[in-house]
Amino acid sequence: MPSNDIGIDLGTATVIIYDAQRGLLLKEPSVVAVDTRTGDIITAGSDAQQMLGRTPDRIRAAMPLSDGVISDFDMTTAMISYFIKKVYAGNLIKPRVVICVPSGVTEVESNAVVSAAASAGARKVYLIEEPVAAAIGAGIDISKPEGNFILDIGGGTSDVAVLSLSGIVCKTSVRMAGRKLDEAIVRYVRGKSGLLIGERMAERAKIACGSVFFTPEEDCKIEIKGRNLRTGLPGKVTVTRGELCEALSDPIETIILAVRRILEITPPELAADIHRNGLILTGGGALLHGLDRLLERETHLPVRVADNPTECVAKGTAAAFGYLDQLADGFSRSSTYRH
Repeated sequence: MPSNDIGIDLGTATVIIYDAQRGLLLKEPSVVAVDTRTGDIITAGSDAQQMLGRTPDRIRAAMPLSDGVISDFDMTTAMISYFIKKVYAGNLIKPRVVICVPSGVTEVESNAVVSAAASAGARKVYLIEEPVAAAIGAGIDISKPEGNFILDIGGGTSDVAVLSLSGIVCKTSVRMAGRKLDEAIVRYVRGKSGLLIGERMAERAKIACGSVFFTPEEDCKIEIKGRNLRTGLPGKVTVTRGELCEALSDPIETIILAVRRILEITPPELAADIHRNGLILTGGGALLHGLDRLLERETHLPVRVADNPTECVAKGTAAAFGYLDQLADGFSRSSTYRH
């Protein structure tokens, strides 16, 4: 019998719905297209993403989440509802839902997520902080009295945390992640070549040739297209991996500083565990070329990328139903909230 318990990674860039029994149910961009005359949702996900920047006045395509939190409540509710109906078509029993949120989320932001999910048809809603979900999804036994160090880089936020005994010992969250890296590439290309490119083009360049740590032997090139700001005409330019590394250096430094901050306040006993266990990278940002080597150089820790890092948080979110009592009781400031 299909499970009615699902985990939702409600990301700034991508929504992933996962079922602990059935696995991945949905992976779609966090985009909604709405009819401006009626307010009705036209579509969401991949179809809506194709409309970004290409819609007439009667249609608005937008991303209702910004920096990991809800920026448009009504559109977020409509998007969650659309996706839940898509994976639970014909099912009369409403699902219980666990949604992961950034570790720095405020109470107001948490309540907005819960209200949106409840309005979208969830029977019961739980929230879990992203580093905890990431650790569970990476296969770590968080109940042990042992320090585990997690860095989750998503689309809107990067979360850093040290976990032990089913709890978060220390943590921080910075709103510097995938989207900000794309924006950094847009600014760099505009400043150096006078070419205005879209964020989707910047994202493709980042995935194909972006890097934060590489050797000349690993260099590559990619052609990117946009609008020449001097002539107003379509144009293109070729950028190298070295140039993209330069473009990404400042935002990546912000993430590295957050990692260092947590290391500085980690209790000595757990620091010894971390020196042995290393740093685990999760989220789409974990796939950025050279990031693991850069972090190894900067922290002097072994660094490994979790298996399937893009779905790691969603997988852990779905698996969190088996940890709800432990998480609610095991945290000095609970990372799971019942509603």
